[in-house]
Amino acid sequence: MTSPTNGAVPPPSGLDGVVAAARQAPGRGLPPVHLWNPAHCGDIDIVIKRDGLWFHEGTPIGREALVRLFSTVLRKDPDGFHLVTPVEKMRITVEDAPFIAVRVDREGEALRFLTNVGDEVEAGADNAIRVEMDLATGEPRPYLHVRRGLEARIRRAVFYELVEMAEERETAEGPTLGVSSNGAWFALGPARIHQL
Repeated sequence: MTSPTNGAVPPPSGLDGVVAAARQAPGRGLPPVHLWNPAHCGDIDIVIKRDGLWFHEGTPIGREALVRLFSTVLRKDPDGFHLVTPVEKMRITVEDAPFIAVRVDREGEALRFLTNVGDEVEAGADNAIRVEMDLATGEPRPYLHVRRGLEARIRRAVFYELVEMAEERETAEGPTLGVSSNGAWFALGPARIHQL
């Protein structure tokens, strides 16, 4: 269908627009969402749950390929998480982190993580590991920076693997367990917690 004003086909909107924008990524790279500055078009009923599952209008998105496609046009802005295309920006809900780190491997000096949406990330100065402590439970909540402010929650079993790899270092706060990757060192919790 053509527009009567200029004869051009209007770009798809909504979820169709998101899919079209994600599919236009050159090669296997990610779309340049950081360069797109469309107007905010409202909210869309997509929720990324704490366990990494994506829901649309209350129903799980069962197609893994579609979730991966949506993840490539996800952006974190000061006002929240959005699916972004060159012509639209739609806010979604993220309960915790948008991704889950489901695997870690030590490769030489690097820790290489795999996320639930297929991202491979090496921890280092640009992709830090951070651990918050849940004040209610005292449990660690570990995260890995993936890209441009988007993080992956590190799955519990993967975090236990990191603890197995950890070494103690003396810090200003006291002896602290941590791991190194690509020349950076990351504490896996508060000082002395491993001595309790």
